[in-house]
Order: sequence, then C-alpha cells, then structure tokens
Amino acid sequence: MKQVSIVTLGCSKNDVDSGQMRGVLNEEKYRFTNSVTDAEVIVVNTCGFIDAAKEESIDTILDLARLKTEGKLETLLLAGCLAQRYPEELLEAIPEADGIIGPGHIRSINEAIEVAYKDEKPIYTESIETDYIEEFKRDEVSITEYVKISEGCNNRCTYCIIPYLKGNNISRPIEAIVEEIKYLVSRGTREIILIAQNTTDYGIDLYGRYALVELLKVLRDIEDLKWVRILYAYPDHFDDSLIEEMRDNPKILPYIDIPIQHASDKVLHAMNRKTDRKAVERLIERLRDEIPHMAIRSTFLLGFPGETDDDFQEVIDFIEETPIDRAGAFSYSKEEGTPAAELEDQVPEEIKRERVESFMNAQMLSSEKLMENHVGKTLEVLITEKADEGYIGRSYLDSPDIDGIVMVQADKNLEPGEFVQVKITEATAYDLGGVYIEHSK
Repeated sequence: MKQVSIVTLGCSKNDVDSGQMRGVLNEEKYRFTNSVTDAEVIVVNTCGFIDAAKEESIDTILDLARLKTEGKLETLLLAGCLAQRYPEELLEAIPEADGIIGPGHIRSINEAIEVAYKDEKPIYTESIETDYIEEFKRDEVSITEYVKISEGCNNRCTYCIIPYLKGNNISRPIEAIVEEIKYLVSRGTREIILIAQNTTDYGIDLYGRYALVELLKVLRDIEDLKWVRILYAYPDHFDDSLIEEMRDNPKILPYIDIPIQHASDKVLHAMNRKTDRKAVERLIERLRDEIPHMAIRSTFLLGFPGETDDDFQEVIDFIEETPIDRAGAFSYSKEEGTPAAELEDQVPEEIKRERVESFMNAQMLSSEKLMENHVGKTLEVLITEKADEGYIGRSYLDSPDIDGIVMVQADKNLEPGEFVQVKITEATAYDLGGVYIEHSK
C-alpha cells in the first residue's frame, strides 16, 4: 500500500480542496501520511495568485523533488492554481514532476496517481470549475473548520487571475452546506469559517438571488455550533439584511473580512471594483452602528498600475479616518493574462515595497488604538494550545493564521477546544493578554 502525503500552500480554500483530495483517495491502495519523508506519493496543492505565492510553490516543489533521490518519493503530482495555469511549463521545467491535477479534477486523484506510475505524465486541467464532492466526509476534524460555500467568481477584477483558473461563481446548495456543518459539529467542531472567492455572491447562480442570509438563518438551529465566522465578503453585495442577520444571529461572530483593496476611486475603477470609497465608508459606519464591538478585517492591493502618490495617500487617509481592526497589504503583481498586465504606468517594485511598508506602519497605529479599547473588558476565548507560560487562544477578533492571539494566564489546567471567559489586561497592535475568569456557559 502506497503512502500519500498532500502539501497545501496558499489560502484556506486550498485547505478545503486538499481535504477533499484526501477524502477520495482509494483506501485499498493508498494510505495518507502527514510525513513527506515517508511518502511514496506527494501531491503539492499550489497557489498561483501573486508572484510571492508562485515563488513559494516552486521552491516547495523543488525541495520535495529532492526526496526522489534522498527519500522514498516515487511520484510527485502538482495540483491547485499554479498547476492549472502552467501545466506544460511546470512539467518541462521540473522533470521530477509526474503529473498535473487542476482544481476541477479533484475526483481524478486516484487515476492520476495510477497513470503517473506508468510514466505517462497526466495533465488534468480541462475543467476549470471545481467539482465539490458532497458525499465526502472528513475523517479528521478540528475545533475550527473551514467550509467552502461556493467556488469561482463572477467579478472580473483587472488584476486577478482566479476567474480564469476557476470560472464563474458556483454555489453549493444550502442543504449540502448545512449537512456538512452538522456532520462537523457532531465530530467536535465548534467554530465554522465560511469561505468562498466571494461569500456575498453566494446563491446568485443557484437561486437567482443572493442567499447568504438564508444560509445563516438555518445555521441558527444547529445545536452545539458556537461560532460562525465570515471571510471574503465583497462590499458591493453587502446589504442591510446581511448586517441585520449578523446583528441578530447569536452564532455569528461580530467579525467580518471585507476585501477593500483601495481607497482611491480612480484606482478602484481601474481595478474594475464595483464600489467606491464613500460606499465602503458607509458600509463600515453601518456595521459599527448596528453591531457592538464589530471587528473589521480587510486587505489592500498597493502599487497598482497608474497609482500615484496622491492615490496612495488616499489609502493612508482612509485608514486613519476609517479605522480597520485588522488589515494586510500586498504589492500588485503583474499577472500574465489579466487586463491590468497590459496597463501602462506600472509602478516600480521599490515604490511598491515602500508603500506596503508605509501602509502597515499606519495600520499598526490604527490597530493599536482599537486593541487598547479591549483592556479591562471580558472576552470569550477559544483555547487553542498550551504555551510555556499560560495558554494561547483566539477571541472573536482573531481568525486563525491571519490575525492575532490572546495569551491567557490561568490558575487551573485548560484544554484546547475549551471556551473560557478572559479579563483583558494588556494589548499590543495585534495581540491581547488576559487572565482566566471562568469557563463559558
């Protein structure tokens, strides 16, 4: 029986896809292992969104390829967005690679392994629409799980390659999503993070209407589901009904991830974003007015072609005037095949780096002020691990991996997966510290 390892790079959506690949492995032929050194077959689920992600994917592939001579590795398959985008180029440049599996061919993993063992170097990239495997049930679950509610994207932002790799938005039926969440909760999951390329577009293809609110209403009734967190909520379809459901549904955390990308209307228009600065400011104001202690996360794309010093200053002004709790910034990456790659006035790399650094400095000051507001308050914290001194956890402010943590001091033993009440005693720009009071009811 061959041992198979799956190495996942990129975003949380890739985590879900890797879980699906693992779930459809033929158990009579293959056994999954987390150890790449023990694996005869390795699948690298790549990311190809921006240059940095592509470089990480290539570096990882090359590192793993060495296991063909230094370890047990016999077959190396490349999956995910980078593999979908450059299948022939990757196989030519990396002779150790034995085949390609695009995101639309997850079900083909067993066949791909078999064909690769025949030295035929299979390429599965014909379909760009991810085939979500509804019958798959995860064999291992954690206290926090990502659930993909749709795949693909109807937007055509001029800088983004994703729609060309994954197609238009395809939503899963509400019933299928609810069934998956109920299964996860029955196995011990307590926090569900809803993800998609654009969660606020959910349902438009399937029901002819935006149906995220309908989904959230059904989640109210799932017993033992404690936290629901929403990521990738584009601002253009964020209506009052969604705000009201977030306000009134006790399971939905007062946390939202809204990719804003820029604050200059000129740049937003060039990006083909379907919003403007005033609309985003009104949305944030409404969220904070309606939902107490609302935490807002966002991402910004800096150095877009034609972005002037004045355009960048608008972003800094926005951050200072409309504080965001959590934010990250990326340098624009010129992606072949996108409209933005053909634009003139490409911004030099050095200026891009300077703008990202300036943005993060301004954002840190903004975050620091907002985080200090939590000192003296009591927050519910999900304990995630034991530390050398105390425990590490996350509050509603913290999405895993991308946000901060809460350091918890306690005079009793706490276990990962427990929800506890913590009195916050200190704050930095990204993290909080506090003292255990009691377990949550």
